[in-house]
Amino acid sequence: MARIFITGSAGGLGLNAARALLQQGHEVVLHARDESRFASAGEVRDQALGTVIGDLADLTATARVAEQADQFGPFDAVIHNAGVYSGNQIFAVNTVAPYILTALMARPRRIVYISSGMHRSGSPDLQGIDWTNAATRPAAYSDSKLYVTALSAAVAERWPDVESNAVDPGWVPTRMGGRSAPDDLELGHVTQVWLATREFAEDHVSGGYWFHQQRRQPHPAANDAAFQAELLDALERHTGFALK
Repeated sequence: MARIFITGSAGGLGLNAARALLQQGHEVVLHARDESRFASAGEVRDQALGTVIGDLADLTATARVAEQADQFGPFDAVIHNAGVYSGNQIFAVNTVAPYILTALMARPRRIVYISSGMHRSGSPDLQGIDWTNAATRPAAYSDSKLYVTALSAAVAERWPDVESNAVDPGWVPTRMGGRSAPDDLELGHVTQVWLATREFAEDHVSGGYWFHQQRRQPHPAANDAAFQAELLDALERHTGFALK
C-alpha cells in the first residue's frame, strides 16, 4: 500500500486518479484550491486519508500547502496534477507551484509531474519571463508545460534516489480540456497512477516523459542540462526556495 498526495484532486484527472488509487487499496491525500471545490468529490473525499486546502497561484499559500501535506507524510508518491490552461496564473500554477512543493516537501519515493503534448511548442527562452503574469507570453501554456517537463528531468538528475517522471495524459474531456477533447478520459489518469505505485518493479524508472505508459521523446530543451540549470535558477530567484 502506498501513500500518495495529489494536487488539484477535487475534480477531473486528479479526482479520477484518486478514485483509482483508493480502489487499489492505497492511501490518498487530496488537495483543492478551496473547500467548495470538494463539493463534487463525493465518496472519494470520504475515503481519503485527508485533505489539503490552498491556492497554488499564490506563493505563500503554496508554501502552506507543502506544510499541510507533510503532516500526512511521508509520501510514497506525489502527483503534481493541478493545472490551468488560460488566464494570468498559468506559470504560477503549472510551473512555480510544482517547483515550490518539490523544494519544500519531504522527498517522496516517486514524483509525477503532469505535462502536455503542447510542451513541444514551448519556448526555452526565459529572458524577461514574468512568473506572475502569463499574459506576457503568447504561448504561456505550452511554455509552462515545457518548464515542468524540464523540472521533472532536472529532479531525476539531481535526486537519483527519487523516481521523477513527466506524463502527457492526452487532450481529455475534463473541465479544462473541454467536452470536445478527442482523447480517452478513462486513459487520462492511468499512466500517473501506474508510475506512482510501481511497488514491486525491480527497475528504477526516472527522467522519462510518458504517454499512455509508453516512454516518448520530449522537447530537446527538457533534457538539456544548461536549460535545466537556468530554469531552476530563475525559479529559485522568484520564489526564494532552493531545490537542494
